[in-house]
Amino acid sequence: MFDQAALLIGGEPRRTGSAGVLDVADPATDEVIAELPRGGAPEAQEAAARAAEGFAEWSAKTAFERYQILRRAAALMRERADAAAETMTREQGKPRAQALAEWNGSADLLDWSAEEGRRTYGRIVPGRAADISLSVLHRPVGPVAIMAPWNFPAWGPMQKIAPALAAGCSIVVKPSEDTPVTAWAIARCLLDAGVTPKAVSLIWGGAPEISDALIKAPEIRKISLTGSTRVGRLVAAAAGAELKKVTMELGGHAPVIVAADADLDALVPLAVTWKFRNAGQVCVSPTRFLVDDALHDAFVDRFAAEAARLVVGNGLDPATQMGPLTTAGQLQSVDAMVRDAVSAGATLETGGARIGNSGNFYRPTILSGMRPGMRAMNEEPFGPVALVMRTASLDEALAEANRLPVGLGSYAFTRSDATAARIAASMRAGMLGLNHFALALPETPFGGILDSGFGSEGGTEAIRSYMTTMLVTHKH
Repeated sequence: MFDQAALLIGGEPRRTGSAGVLDVADPATDEVIAELPRGGAPEAQEAAARAAEGFAEWSAKTAFERYQILRRAAALMRERADAAAETMTREQGKPRAQALAEWNGSADLLDWSAEEGRRTYGRIVPGRAADISLSVLHRPVGPVAIMAPWNFPAWGPMQKIAPALAAGCSIVVKPSEDTPVTAWAIARCLLDAGVTPKAVSLIWGGAPEISDALIKAPEIRKISLTGSTRVGRLVAAAAGAELKKVTMELGGHAPVIVAADADLDALVPLAVTWKFRNAGQVCVSPTRFLVDDALHDAFVDRFAAEAARLVVGNGLDPATQMGPLTTAGQLQSVDAMVRDAVSAGATLETGGARIGNSGNFYRPTILSGMRPGMRAMNEEPFGPVALVMRTASLDEALAEANRLPVGLGSYAFTRSDATAARIAASMRAGMLGLNHFALALPETPFGGILDSGFGSEGGTEAIRSYMTTMLVTHKH
């Protein structure tokens, strides 16, 4: 796929870019695996213009026609899954099994959204006079600018692409320049299935220039971003100045409350699997483990022992359980945060070091003795680092869980229904997993509160976020 990938402007490939050439590197080997055209503001402006034309065509199709086309695209994704998974592993680093699951899950998301797009019902409101009827209609908002992350190169863009297209919107997708080819593979499936060509554009390159041009383009009517809180503030402010609708899925720092009655036999294997999935580069990755004093020592010992056994290596090796971090910058950031915690008094239970001199490999790391003032407890590590803090009571655990101004994913483990109910009533987050870590499904809303953003991706909420509401009053 790497030798075929190109920018797409209104469905048409563009093999040169105004910003030069983009080198895509394999994070496991540091090898440059693709030289691609690098786009900028001119391509963004042109894509926005094509998106307006594409919107007129795509939105004119019936919901059932869009459903049929998107279902075909999902089927094509499954047919091309093996090649796409290898592509994702080579440009992002995650183990191939995780890449394959992500790609197929993204096809499921497209399938579900296609179905849900047939059910964007309005409603009839009883009138106050016999000769007046009242109805509420939902219509697609218009061309959408999609800004997707590098940690989930298929699922991240698809969380936005699927509901936008299902609602009848056209799309201009800006994937991360670290992982552009997976998004290109998705776009090819959409176009090959019959999505209106002008309704699909794909641009990568200079993020500030492209984002600024898309936000200011008069044709673009909605911005959907997954990114850091810092970037989210900038994008939301710029979109607000243009009075454009936004969905923001921003940073998190997920707490995990481990109550005194938690089942460690169930918890520890799940904690290892989900903490070190995708090398911890997950916005809802369980990170701050707030463990009751009664279980603390046993939990730390078992957690560290199982984490130390994880096989770290190239994601193309079937034996690999955790691949490299995606960028060298992320590797440096994670290592600096670990060193800061240790210097501040944390105990390094396992890991805490880079592996080898090539690739972005880092050992699965567990730190105990964490305190609220430490940097890692306040800034999302976004890497293979678990932070363990001893707590004396459920009140203390809840206070720490809610201390930060972010609220995306959160978790708790307890065998008590009463404790679970209290945690659910008290936790400040967009999502809460009780006795498990799985949060993202096509049919459920995914999103945060506070500095973690606003709006939902997934569920019926996602489709509606790409639509506007119109009241029609009719005097007969």
